[in-house]
Amino acid sequence: MAQHVAQPSATTPAVPATLPLKAIAPWAAFFGVLMLVLLYFVGAEQGATSVFSGAGVHEWVHDARHLLGFPCH
Repeated sequence: MAQHVAQPSATTPAVPATLPLKAIAPWAAFFGVLMLVLLYFVGAEQGATSVFSGAGVHEWVHDARHLLGFPCH
C-alpha cells in the first residue's frame, strides 16, 4: 500500500470572527438586569425593602444568602 502525504497548498491566514457590539448589547443588558433582580432577592428581600410580605422568599433563598455572605439573622 502506498501512503500519500498531503502537501500544504497556498492558504490564507486565519482571521478570527468578529462579533459586533450591537449584537451583544441587548443580551448583556438583559442578563445584567436579571442578575440585579436575583441579587436583590437574595440580598435584600427582607424587612423594610421587602416587595412580598411574609418570609416565603427569604426561606427560598436562605442558603444562598449565607453562601454569598449576606447576613440574615
